[in-house]
Amino acid sequence: MKGLGLRRLVGTAVALLLTLSACAPFTGLVDEPSTAQPVPSFRELTSSISEQSAVIPVVQEAAPIVEAETPVAVDSVAALEETLSTLYRTVNPSVVYVMVTSGGTGFAAAGGSGSGFVYDAEGHIVTNNHVVRAGSTYEVVFSSGDRQRAELVGADPDSDLAVLKVEQLPSDALPIPLANRAVEVGQFAVAIGSPFGEQGSMSLGIISGLGRSLPSQRTTQMGSTYSLPQVIQTDAPINPGNSGGPLLNLDGEVIGVNAAIASTTGTNSGVGFSIPVDVVKRVAPSLIEDGEVLYPYMGVSFDGEITLADMELYGLTQTQGAYVITVTPGSPADEAGLIGADPQTGRGGDLVIEIDGQPIANFADLNTYLVLEAEVGQTLEITALRGEEIVTLSLTLGARP
Repeated sequence: MKGLGLRRLVGTAVALLLTLSACAPFTGLVDEPSTAQPVPSFRELTSSISEQSAVIPVVQEAAPIVEAETPVAVDSVAALEETLSTLYRTVNPSVVYVMVTSGGTGFAAAGGSGSGFVYDAEGHIVTNNHVVRAGSTYEVVFSSGDRQRAELVGADPDSDLAVLKVEQLPSDALPIPLANRAVEVGQFAVAIGSPFGEQGSMSLGIISGLGRSLPSQRTTQMGSTYSLPQVIQTDAPINPGNSGGPLLNLDGEVIGVNAAIASTTGTNSGVGFSIPVDVVKRVAPSLIEDGEVLYPYMGVSFDGEITLADMELYGLTQTQGAYVITVTPGSPADEAGLIGADPQTGRGGDLVIEIDGQPIANFADLNTYLVLEAEVGQTLEITALRGEEIVTLSLTLGARP
């Protein structure tokens, strides 16, 4: 997307923006009910700038230095602003407002709303499962004002993704490219969506954390839940109605799908969560082709993270690994011979430390491998610590029931 790559200017622009301005519990889903900012301070940068300013002699000879830097500040700020404006003009036509109704028509209908974005030229639109799950009728509104009925192609409660389809896309509603490079903490992130029904709203922040997880929107027969790994955390303001909208890099590529916030009030608190683009790449094609997604299944419940206290409780010699709490009878793990902990003492369970030669530091590592790399029917080599003995087991993955 021409005109959006300003990597070399971004750091300078932010620092100079700050210099100029210095003078003067529970994760909630963020779809909007039917009754419907700030950039980080970068203390180190501003501190560094202040120190540099302090050592400039207050004499006539210093004046040309200040004057020489001023055009750079103006040009850099203008370049950053143009990047964001160009990004918005290019991407916003491909971001939609999703209106959901159910249980009747007219004023008697119950429903909600959210956001979505154009996935391909065939009219497929990616949004959140929780945006569409309570609906039976879907209306999509484009930035041009064009309104179209959409059909639900498929939805997946484990990834909180869904795909809608419209018959014809407006000419300027092009598929938004999906990013191929990894994101890093500190990189800029742009969210576009319809917070509180305000269509076409853009907010700016950074990637503030990686490797988070979100629980599935369904429970298993055992009463436990699955979780989605590698979720992106951002401080770009996300509010009710942003659900299903894209999280973008400065090149206008999708790096995530906005899904949830951590908030006690239901509004932005600076901690938002986006489903990573790698999950979109894995889930969306399956929903389009089959209407569902098959995930690999072991049939095991694990301790999410082993603390020093857990290590003592379980009688382990290390905290690195995924500790087996229970094994479902008749599951792939049961057939492979994995052993769960004694329900009375919590001891005696296997500690999985490798899968196919890849080290497993915790459950998040194991879950990431299963969700993003493994396939149903694939046979894995599981290495586990059983007491003081290292055992190797062969496990053929089933499909999540």
